Amino acid sequence: MPFQPWTITLGELDERMGVRVLEQSIDRVVATMPVAGNRQSFGLLHGGASLAIGEAVGSWAAVIYASTLGKSAVGVDVSATHHRSATDGTITVTATPISLGRSLTSHDVIIEDESGTRLCSMRITNKVVDRPIPGFDYVEA
Repeated sequence: MPFQPWTITLGELDERMGVRVLEQSIDRVVATMPVAGNRQSFGLLHGGASLAIGEAVGSWAAVIYASTLGKSAVGVDVSATHHRSATDGTITVTATPISLGRSLTSHDVIIEDESGTRLCSMRITNKVVDRPIPGFDYVEA
């Protein structure tokens, strides 16, 4: 690793949704989000909220990796399958790498409820770009 990895900074939407980062590394990013405040009109966890946090966690994982190369990453594709929903509690979102390349990354993103039941399976692909991360000082490792 020629550069120190980027540290996750929450964006406005992440803060509004109540996202909390538990782990962050090239190998694994884990975050949680409360169901309360992120429900749709029928009282279920909103699928868009699941996609928003899943895309954030998967993109953070890609940016952590890219930052060690002196680069950043931007999302180019995300796909998701909703298996179940939740009505309360906290969901946990885990991103792990499928492939970490020089120009593309792919991550599995799994969303589970408090009992470990899978609610959503996602895959995100990010492009590694020669663009600095705003506010990040690339420091050699």
